[in-house]
Amino acid sequence: MPSPRQPRTRRGARVGAVAVLAALLGALLPMTAAHAKPRTVQGGRLDWGIKSSFQSYVTGPIAKGSWNLQGGAATVGGSQFRFHSAKGSYDPDTGAFTAGFSGGVHFTGHKKGGSYALDLTISRPTVKVSGGSGTLYADMVSKEKGTGKVTSTAQVPLAKLNVSGIDMKGGSGPIALTNLPATLTSQGAKAFAGYYTAGTRLDPVSLSTDLVAGSGGADKPDGSDGKSSKKPDKKKSGADKNADKNKDRAAGRIEDAAVDWGVRRTFREYVSGTIAKGKWTLSSGAEDGGALFRFPQGKGSYDEKKRTLAADFAGAVRFTGRHGLDIRLSEVAVGVKGGEGTLYADVDGGEFRKKKAPLVTFAAAELKDLKPRDGLIAVTEAPAKLTADGAKAFGSMYKPGTAMDPVSLAVAVDDKAELPALPDLGSEPAPKKAASDGKPKTSAKKESADSEDSDGSSKALPITLAAVAALLVAAAFAFLFERRRRAARAASAGSAGSAGGAGSAGGDGGDASDGPGTPTG
Repeated sequence: MPSPRQPRTRRGARVGAVAVLAALLGALLPMTAAHAKPRTVQGGRLDWGIKSSFQSYVTGPIAKGSWNLQGGAATVGGSQFRFHSAKGSYDPDTGAFTAGFSGGVHFTGHKKGGSYALDLTISRPTVKVSGGSGTLYADMVSKEKGTGKVTSTAQVPLAKLNVSGIDMKGGSGPIALTNLPATLTSQGAKAFAGYYTAGTRLDPVSLSTDLVAGSGGADKPDGSDGKSSKKPDKKKSGADKNADKNKDRAAGRIEDAAVDWGVRRTFREYVSGTIAKGKWTLSSGAEDGGALFRFPQGKGSYDEKKRTLAADFAGAVRFTGRHGLDIRLSEVAVGVKGGEGTLYADVDGGEFRKKKAPLVTFAAAELKDLKPRDGLIAVTEAPAKLTADGAKAFGSMYKPGTAMDPVSLAVAVDDKAELPALPDLGSEPAPKKAASDGKPKTSAKKESADSEDSDGSSKALPITLAAVAALLVAAAFAFLFERRRRAARAASAGSAGSAGGAGSAGGDGGDASDGPGTPTG
């Protein structure tokens, strides 16, 4: 006779199996779907025309004004300004995103005497996205329309950004947001000097930023951010260090140097525009900073007493395009004397060829004394004017004395001094087809199952889900097999009972069709 304890044992086993599977699902899923660590935004660009009609108004026949770029900002396309060197944070779990950019634009117009009635500067734009809403902030300096009152406000909430329909969660980088519709806020209207009312549609905003794990550059072996680094400290006594310092200062030795120059914004636009349909190519170590070209590895000497400096730099740039455009500048050099600087280059421009041709002159207060500060002689965006040879170098497109792009010069006279970092534009965004519906587009690289997160967290969620699914399938097959096996036994026992009456139909302890642990009566 079957034991009465047997059904409970089997029922308990089945209940235990279900409990184990439930525990697996409950324990494994939270572990594999554990929240990703916040990431740091480091490097990237923001492209925004602010308001194209405002640009046209400023430079048109009414305001008769102009605009100029500040802090390494550049132009891109027909009417957009490019801001650079994004810094901020991103939370993959919540999608919260903050990115601040460098650079600015200064608009002036309606000149009256020696001043302008229209005087507006927009700089350091910052984009924040959280909870399904987005805002663009910026530093604003403006002269109020009518009264002339100047107001300077940091990080004004300038524009509301439409981010509806964009899933900001789960990105691992880069993050790109394209053509975000923007409208002027009430605070922005006030900071805009009263030229527009709240709710006015502004130009759409596009941005692309890189992400790194943890806090800035923590994933790099040397702990640096990759932009600049101090040279190793030499083990010397205080007396030796002072002696070397005095010796170097007397000798006027330059440890390192770089000169930044964008030639001229309108010339770059001509080269890459619809007329020349050309390009520029950098070589020999020259670097592209967006709105400027950097010529690095400066070597030479300076004399603080005589207020002179001479340095030669690496790098070359070549402009090519239609209508015979082919100009190459190389062997760039800078000389300073009497408080004025001159930028030279070897020019190969087809009709004009000259070694060490003086292209532009520039002046700045820092050039008058050439006094190092913290081991660095730095001149930032000094106004530059074209020379006679410079005019020839560019095919007489511009007259001598024409304002060219400003010159920035950094000269390290101490081996510990750091040169300013080049504008960081981040990774080049992947090309995308133009949106036909006018809706904003987003691109945020999702975590993949076969990649490893640099912060050490696992991407094993899809793999674990597959393993759990396999366990469930195996359990289902085992359950069906057991059910059929016991059904076969029950049928066999019924057949034996009708022949000899030895068995009971219910003696096997519960019909499988009634489910685990269901009494059969």
